[in-house]
Amino acid sequence: MPYILQFLIISLVLVVSPGSGFCDSSLAKPDAGKLPTDIPIVPSTTTQTEKAISQAMMDKLSNAVSSEYVIGAEDVLDITVWRNPDLSRQVQVRPDGRFSMPIIRDVMAVGKTPNKLAEEMTNKLKEYVQNPVVAVTLKEVNSSNIFLLGEVAHPGKYPLKSKTTLLQAITIAGGFKDTAARNQIVIFRFTDTAPGLKRFTASYDDIVLRSGITDNFELKPGDTLVVPSESMVVFPGR
Repeated sequence: MPYILQFLIISLVLVVSPGSGFCDSSLAKPDAGKLPTDIPIVPSTTTQTEKAISQAMMDKLSNAVSSEYVIGAEDVLDITVWRNPDLSRQVQVRPDGRFSMPIIRDVMAVGKTPNKLAEEMTNKLKEYVQNPVVAVTLKEVNSSNIFLLGEVAHPGKYPLKSKTTLLQAITIAGGFKDTAARNQIVIFRFTDTAPGLKRFTASYDDIVLRSGITDNFELKPGDTLVVPSESMVVFPGR
């Protein structure tokens, strides 16, 4: 009998011993440094919806203008009349400087800022609508453009949405190419005082290194900025 009791005690000790192979497998911990295989890894990809939202935000920012922007012919405007969807619409300014709206008919837009135009439209609608609230947003800039040609990274037409200097315009176009004659910049401008084009010249080194800050003048709508190549300057006859 004592032998049987002793055998039972030894068996019980072996079952509860941490060194035995009878531990509950549910209590086992994963090895350090290993990733559990039952946790899915989600790739950080951008969905089509996120891309569309991002593009829409970029488009909105690209059309942003300063509060001093003056509306011109062919600009596209978003006219929103609060709580009046029938009076809200997108319009393009005609070459005569006007656009058409319900009730108030033709509205002169050229020469006014969006805020000023909204204020005038609000006053006109007060005769027909109770407590009107009008918002004018510039949708597309088509009237004010500058043109960059020659040895810049991205030549082409760029909207002039706010005050832009010569150096800022070159930055917008991606900067100079390696072959640019940056001290021989030429600007062509239409003027009201004299018919035809007026020609200006500017030097990048003078503006940046020699206190020629006056050469970094503000560009006007219609200005054409040309950066020639060094070969054109060295061999002007070719």
